[in-house]
Amino acid sequence: MKLTADFLVIGTGIAGLSYALKVAEKGSVLLVTKRQVDFTATRLAQGGIAAVSSEDGDFASHIEDTMVAGADLSNPEIVDLAVGMGPRVIADLIDWGVQFSRNAQNEYDLTREGGHSQRRIFHAKDATGREIERALVAAVHNHPAIQVLENHIAVDLITEADDQTQQTAENRCLGAYVLDIAAQEVITIGAHFTVLATGGAGKVYLFTCNPDVATGDGVAIAWRAGAAVANMEFMQFHPTTLFHPNAKSFLISEAVRGEGGILRRSDGTAFMADQHPLKDLAPRDIVARAIDHQMKKHGDDCVFLDITHKGADYIRDRFPTIYTTCLEYGIDMTSEPIPVVPAAHYLCGGVQVDSHGESGVKNLFVIGESACTGLHGANRLASNSLLEGVAFAELAAQASLERLASAQNDFPSIAPWDSGKATDSDEEVIVAHNWEEIRRCMWSYVGIVRTTKRLNRALSRIQLIQKEIIEYYWNFNITSDLIELRNIATVAELIVKSALQRKESRGLHFTLDYPERDDLNYKQDTIIAGATNTE
Repeated sequence: MKLTADFLVIGTGIAGLSYALKVAEKGSVLLVTKRQVDFTATRLAQGGIAAVSSEDGDFASHIEDTMVAGADLSNPEIVDLAVGMGPRVIADLIDWGVQFSRNAQNEYDLTREGGHSQRRIFHAKDATGREIERALVAAVHNHPAIQVLENHIAVDLITEADDQTQQTAENRCLGAYVLDIAAQEVITIGAHFTVLATGGAGKVYLFTCNPDVATGDGVAIAWRAGAAVANMEFMQFHPTTLFHPNAKSFLISEAVRGEGGILRRSDGTAFMADQHPLKDLAPRDIVARAIDHQMKKHGDDCVFLDITHKGADYIRDRFPTIYTTCLEYGIDMTSEPIPVVPAAHYLCGGVQVDSHGESGVKNLFVIGESACTGLHGANRLASNSLLEGVAFAELAAQASLERLASAQNDFPSIAPWDSGKATDSDEEVIVAHNWEEIRRCMWSYVGIVRTTKRLNRALSRIQLIQKEIIEYYWNFNITSDLIELRNIATVAELIVKSALQRKESRGLHFTLDYPERDDLNYKQDTIIAGATNTE
């Protein structure tokens, strides 16, 4: 089966949906998503979106907070660009139907989160992502030029460089091979422009607050297509996810600390005052390491987040989702602190892109968490992710639309998917076993605190698993589980190789072997070139 569209968008979170809505007036859009259209990391976002609220607002402080959180590795030009787009981003979301919370004066009820010097977070109570996803999905469904393919997963990109007969051809993206999960059929999709908005890679780690779909697909398939990746060592661990044996991955929003929540040890001692001037509102890398240190030092399984002093009525009104969820697990946050632990949360690196979100592969754009735009540096400032998603969706849309007229007259034929001699597998246990081993290895050796010895141990194990996966992949018919396993193995290896290159501690990368920051030698991005046809 073969489909074509002007714009192929893989991923239906805030970045992918925003891009689709921006370009749909000028051409046909095909949206591909692994599960249901609203099963995304965006939908789980609680805190909000960081943005200056008006054109005459305080952009300078937002820029400064972003640079400080990013450990001075953020690209100043990109930070200026994205922060400057804040008012426009908020206006777009409101136009698409997003309803942000307002106060008693009917003004937007801005909150504050870790690393921010002032209140600038637009939110919808503690379910901002769910409200954004609701509005954007409704807008997409109401647009006649947008077609959505649910339960479809991208296998690999199609590029001109794949054609061995055209050695001089530029590496231009022509579309993607996509597996229809229900039919177990690989569809060939041709497109003038392909956009990867597949989200993050939290499932590379054993403990994460990401949804099950966060397997680094966009990073892996872009790298295999020849796109470079950058700063993959910077995996952000959110400091506060709910610690409970039956709570799989529930995040306790940073806004709880923004509204006065205090981190305490099991004996009630508050510990963040000794760690940073902002105390509990320090940047996430600092808070996560502080919690990790307290747990190891005192032999505790968790720490506790206490906001009981704010009063029951306030807590129930401001954090209805968190309150209700905690109550389901027997925790009343109005009268007792919430047990929390860090968990893998956000990939600050990704596919290296330019100021319009285009990768090194022509006509392949990467936006949202899959991309390394230069905004986040070594550590993302809280709630800058949703800002980046919409801002770079617009920038990528602008670049795509400028080329659309010429692209419509230049669309080469592409070969259909060829499964070769692959057969159905009777050894699915191999997939499950390797998945578990990779995630445990990454958690144990490539976590919040690292050493060179642990990283080398992780690299050896992952490369052995990679060989097994490659053999399995080419011998058996593909499934969604196998595709995801292949991708997390690729992303895990890229993370470890990047971490080994950075012989300093900066932001989210902290190694006991090089505990100090080294601006002389390492104040630069860690780049790994894209794969070649021989890899």
